[in-house]
Amino acid sequence: MSESALLDADNIYLDGKINHVSKDYFSVQRQLLCCYTTFAYIILVLPGMRSLGAAEISSEDPIPSVEDLADQIIEILNYFGLGAVMCMGVMAGAYILSLFATKYRERVLGLILVSPLCKAPSWTEWFYNKVMSNLLYFYGVCGLLKECLLQRYFSKEVRGNAEVPESEIVQACKRLLDDRKCKNVLRFLHAINQRPDITDGLRRLKCRTLIFVGDSSPFHSEALYMTSKLDRRYSALVEVQGCGSMVTEEQPHAMLIPMEYFLMGYGLYRPCYLSESPRSPLSPSCISPELLSPESMGLKLKPIKTRVSVPLEV
Repeated sequence: MSESALLDADNIYLDGKINHVSKDYFSVQRQLLCCYTTFAYIILVLPGMRSLGAAEISSEDPIPSVEDLADQIIEILNYFGLGAVMCMGVMAGAYILSLFATKYRERVLGLILVSPLCKAPSWTEWFYNKVMSNLLYFYGVCGLLKECLLQRYFSKEVRGNAEVPESEIVQACKRLLDDRKCKNVLRFLHAINQRPDITDGLRRLKCRTLIFVGDSSPFHSEALYMTSKLDRRYSALVEVQGCGSMVTEEQPHAMLIPMEYFLMGYGLYRPCYLSESPRSPLSPSCISPELLSPESMGLKLKPIKTRVSVPLEV
């Protein structure tokens, strides 16, 4: 396999030019991809979470369901002439890509999911989403709505308190939420609040799946549940300590080594030599043994099981 595509569907899209933590996330991805065969990197931004300057969706346009959003991915792949792809998603984005994988198994090489959803909304989540929808409808992106979303996205340590100021990532997220179109976000919440349970489809997946979740995420238990329903031969769970749902923003470097070895299982690893490629410090021989311990990475790491055994040099 000389060329692959990586689809990235985020629950929220944080512009890397604004937020230095997002830069860390994209830096991690660049470090990974430079060690592998050629990738086409495509970002899928869900409706309602579009980047700055996006127009408001017309009220005459039908509200897409989560099935519609998953089906649109096929149109994107066909447009770019892509076959099977590697998929990476965060929260609702992870759900959409998981649904896509259950419907179009032959088009998915593997799944990298961050704080994924797989069940229909619980009554608590359904009511919570309804409250946020009402806040959006009557008051727009107000302070209370921002706090509701931030509690979903980030850990307490990042959100701050009376004694500790909130982090730059939270400040950046608040600024970006101000630029979201209320009607677009309402449509997005409606689609996610009507999502079906995809547990049965997960049992039939044969592609490898790597799941990241923060132990402070409100979706931590759902990530554990989803892992239990996947084939253990092809799936792995990484729990990141002291982190909320947005592992990609809070602790992106904790994803580096697990993702590296996950992609190795596909035979995509391209050996690099410092004399020829100083940009690529990811060769196992270049990593200090102490950095590979879960404690050093702040992780509770379950072994990543693949169908290809890769010898490691320490």
